[in-house]
Amino acid sequence: MFVGLSGGVDSAVSAALLKKEGYDVTGVFIKAWTPEGYPCTWKEDRRSAMRAAAVLDIPFITLDLEKEYKRDVVDYMIHEYKKGRTPNPDVMCNKEIKFGAFLKFALSQGANYVATGHYAQKVVSSKQSVVRKEKDSKTLMLNADYLLLEGADPDKDQSYFLWTLTQNQLKHILFPVGHLQKEAVRKLAEKFNLPQATRKDSQGLCFLGKIDMKEFLKEHIKTKKGKVLNQKGEVVGEHDGAILYTLGERHGFSVKNKSTENTPMYIVAKDINKNTITVASKITPHEAQVQWSSLYLYNINWLNEAPKKSSQISCRFRYRQEKVRCKFDGNKVIFDTPQLVAPGQSLVFYSPAEEEGDGEVCLGGGVIS
Repeated sequence: MFVGLSGGVDSAVSAALLKKEGYDVTGVFIKAWTPEGYPCTWKEDRRSAMRAAAVLDIPFITLDLEKEYKRDVVDYMIHEYKKGRTPNPDVMCNKEIKFGAFLKFALSQGANYVATGHYAQKVVSSKQSVVRKEKDSKTLMLNADYLLLEGADPDKDQSYFLWTLTQNQLKHILFPVGHLQKEAVRKLAEKFNLPQATRKDSQGLCFLGKIDMKEFLKEHIKTKKGKVLNQKGEVVGEHDGAILYTLGERHGFSVKNKSTENTPMYIVAKDINKNTITVASKITPHEAQVQWSSLYLYNINWLNEAPKKSSQISCRFRYRQEKVRCKFDGNKVIFDTPQLVAPGQSLVFYSPAEEEGDGEVCLGGGVIS
């Protein structure tokens, strides 16, 4: 059993719980690429992970995936922004690094499982699992060996970032803290005498931490200032480069119109070729350039069988966003109510679990085209 030790409390407690259950646990710290000129935290994180391994008396190794992270996560992110899209690097980090290169390495070393501190739940299902039937919804049958459920703590649930997983990968993955509330994880860290009990949670991008995304992108993409327009096409401000922004965003640009300077303004459209963004004081379907009633996906992945056209399911296209009801037809998503979305974002599908209180089942997802 290889446990990804990030230096944080969630992965440390995961390792402790698995050892308590009798698993032969090895702690693995993944070294990723670090951009020059930014605070370097990986050495501190590694020391923290080593301390956890020492307390638990388990073997510890460092896995260098710097090349893979730069190629599959960072370069991908920069490439997508250059095209005017809004990528999700955390999804790619899980796909290519944690459950890609790390999982392959673990299996090649003879491990049967990898575990991480993700707030998500894997449950073994009957080959034909039935989700709860809601009012005005048809019962959805899920034909799979494993189901991926939301984490029990709704404020920490990370299932949104795991939609690319496959049944073959889930077979070898454990999420030891997924059924717990964050507060309970902290208490367990104290019980196990782990030094991470009082360590603050990491923030920001997977492995990179809290960086200013716009400043980072400016170092890798040539940008120039452009005009901020209102819905009438009038110039009302200035921005640092249209590729740096996403629809629905309301920060990082200036609006010089005195009548609206104290009113939050949202980006409702952007034109990469003209280097302009359009803003409005509120988001309504009539103000957006995107066809919100429906959209198309690519790189679609289903953890279970794809839902039938008539199935009423829900989805989210931002982390921790309240789910919205939708239907899926081929590669087309049809919303019950119009939504503002941005190309490149991950759209993830959910359906109620069989039992109340289990959280919802993550069905899979895709990338908005």
